[in-house]
Amino acid sequence: MKLTREEQETIITFNAKDKNATIYTRDPMVMREVDSLVIGYPDVFKCVAMSDIDKTYEMPKTAVSYRKPRRLSEEQREMARKRIGKINKTVDK
Repeated sequence: MKLTREEQETIITFNAKDKNATIYTRDPMVMREVDSLVIGYPDVFKCVAMSDIDKTYEMPKTAVSYRKPRRLSEEQREMARKRIGKINKTVDK
């Protein structure tokens, strides 16, 4: 069954009392990423339910991350452009 982009949702839930977070997802990309964590760290990440269109995972809520947006100076942007330019030149050859 193919889901629309709007139907490919991911919901992360946890509360102050519990140590674990629950991830419910219908997004295939999120499933692949979390499945790789389940395989690599089976004692930490667990797939607790699945169907043909969704999966539910449990993990420590300490693994849920919040990040500040990255801010680059103009000099850092220019250096990144040059690095990407070099990479693109070697890939094109």
